Amino acid sequence: MVDCLDDEAAAAEVFAGDWYRSGDLGRIDADGFVTVVDRIKDVIVAGGGNVSSPEVEGALRGHPDVLDVAVVGRPHPQWGETVVAVVVAREGSAFDLAGLRAWLEPRIARYGIPREPALRPELPRTPSGKVTEHVLRAELTASD
Repeated sequence: MVDCLDDEAAAAEVFAGDWYRSGDLGRIDADGFVTVVDRIKDVIVAGGGNVSSPEVEGALRGHPDVLDVAVVGRPHPQWGETVVAVVVAREGSAFDLAGLRAWLEPRIARYGIPREPALRPELPRTPSGKVTEHVLRAELTASD
């Protein structure tokens, strides 16, 4: 979260006139109820297609070899970003990208299927247990 108290540059980032832009994406249903469905920073723009990282993560969590997963965007010179699945594989599994991609094809849009896997023994988390995607993005960008 951006702390814009006494920081004009940060305030300019989150305010549009009198409107505060939280970075949340939502839907309004037929009854007028708003449901927050994603965060703008969690949307990966890959070749003009918008990929919802929580949607891809949800599909990946159903794979029998995936114990834990986070999906982030990695900068790509031609496509803007590429989808990267940072996976913690189940012990004893024979994890491979080709099998993962084939398993995902009937479950999510083709442009949302991760192009790169990154295997890790565990995902970085905050003290409250939330995955720190910004740490993963920084690590993936630094490894370029």
